[in-house]
Amino acid sequence: MINSRERLLKSDINLEQSSHVETVALLTRKKDVERIDIEMTVDKEDMTEKATYQKIKEYVKEKYGMNVHTKYIAEVKRKHGLPMHDASNKVDVPKRDYPGCPDDKVKMIEEAFKFFGIIGK
Repeated sequence: MINSRERLLKSDINLEQSSHVETVALLTRKKDVERIDIEMTVDKEDMTEKATYQKIKEYVKEKYGMNVHTKYIAEVKRKHGLPMHDASNKVDVPKRDYPGCPDDKVKMIEEAFKFFGIIGK
């Protein structure tokens, strides 16, 4: 025999007719974001100036009063086996032969390399 409570449950919920379930969820966004503050101190004595072609040209001009072309700097870098970047304006076959870097300018550029720490003294 079915008691009244079971009869009430069977009449309210008919599993054969119910085919879906609805869920309500509350989504919230956390607004308090944790913040991390970082302080750095840099020892200025340890900072070395990056040797660019322009800096090397300025060094040679100031010390020796001579202008050196960037192709001479690149030639001396190749001579010492230093890493080179690919130039966007590099040509496969030059239109004519260019003279190499004069020996006096090679020594000036090598002195600049030593100053900037690119090669050993």
